[in-house]
Amino acid sequence: MISIAILVALFLLLLTGIPVAFVLGGLGIILLALGGFSPLMAPAGLLSAMDSFVLVAVPLFLLMANVMLKGGVGRDLFAALQAWVGHLPGGLAVATILSCGVFAAISGSSVATAATIGTVAIPEMTSRGYPRHFTFGVLAAGGTLGILIPPSLIMIIYGVITEESVLALFIAGVGPGLIMIVLFIIYSILYARTQPQLERVEKATWAERRQTGVRAFPTILLSGLVITGIYRGWYTPTEAAAIGFAGALFVTGIVLRTLTLRALWEATVMSMRTTVAILLIVAGAKVFGKAIALYRIPQDVSSFIIDTIASPSLFIMAVAVVLLIMGLVMESLSLLLIMVPVLAGALIPLGIDPIWFGVFFVIMVECALITPPVGLNLYVIQAVGNGTLTEVSRGILPFLALMLLTVLAITVFPQLALWLPFNL
Repeated sequence: MISIAILVALFLLLLTGIPVAFVLGGLGIILLALGGFSPLMAPAGLLSAMDSFVLVAVPLFLLMANVMLKGGVGRDLFAALQAWVGHLPGGLAVATILSCGVFAAISGSSVATAATIGTVAIPEMTSRGYPRHFTFGVLAAGGTLGILIPPSLIMIIYGVITEESVLALFIAGVGPGLIMIVLFIIYSILYARTQPQLERVEKATWAERRQTGVRAFPTILLSGLVITGIYRGWYTPTEAAAIGFAGALFVTGIVLRTLTLRALWEATVMSMRTTVAILLIVAGAKVFGKAIALYRIPQDVSSFIIDTIASPSLFIMAVAVVLLIMGLVMESLSLLLIMVPVLAGALIPLGIDPIWFGVFFVIMVECALITPPVGLNLYVIQAVGNGTLTEVSRGILPFLALMLLTVLAITVFPQLALWLPFNL
């Protein structure tokens, strides 16, 4: 009953609109005080939350993403991919999805991916006759690849919470990420064939492909350098983030010459604000997690799950339903920090691989990013495309179904996520 009362109090406080970090940290301190535990546990929890080398990757990846955003690399990337696939049925949508996939492999941020590619792709697609709701859906869904295709900020936080290898999580996200890209592309092509009003893009000449390719090549090379270095073990994810940031400065400031000092300042301020928000939530969650651990809530929940749900499949189904419902009112990082500490204890007894569960959880968090009323990507695309929430929400429904299909695929065939981490 105490566990239920605490969880109810948590969700009621979240619904009041109080910032998540203060809800988690404040409730954690209150629980520590009521339980007669030392108040020094709170600052100790804050220190342990921040004292992590892996978390240094968060501001560095954000800096890399925002520098690339301010440097206008999305425009070059989209132009290059459009030159190669734009003439195909649904070619602009395909170019948009591929651009999101490549930029996701640089930034690790869904919001940055959606904003960067959206500013270029939305005007181009709508001017060619693509329905606004479909255009918005492509961008909102494509942006979610930012937290699945490595490097991923959400996977870094998951790895810190569960003490699992961030590298293994990164590698495990590759297969499902590629599956999702393929499903998005197939749907876009089939949808375009049912829209006779779409204006076909003429096939680009080899000279145009070469010209746009030269502009986009440094960005693609940087993406390959970051990802390959992580997979080959040349450097840790945190070191990869530092190399990526330095590479972003070099590409945008020296090679492309599109980054001004003012733009660099704006990118730094944006990264600082986002980093502070993320780390405050992580710190609050650490205090709350320490409190609920002392109240044995994770152990009680795990015991309840194990006693009532004997099948791993039923457990996964129940978690998916809960995350879909909670995703309607909570953003991705809050979902991760609240749910994972509670559920992690039940994984091993049920025979569920924590790495696989991390990929599953991230995809479900992606669904939360595009479900109203709190889906962040919906608001990003709404702002970039000057649309309505209704238009964006209508457009994402088919892509949401495809994301859930990906979840089903990795549930039936877990090796889609686990083969690479155990064979590289």
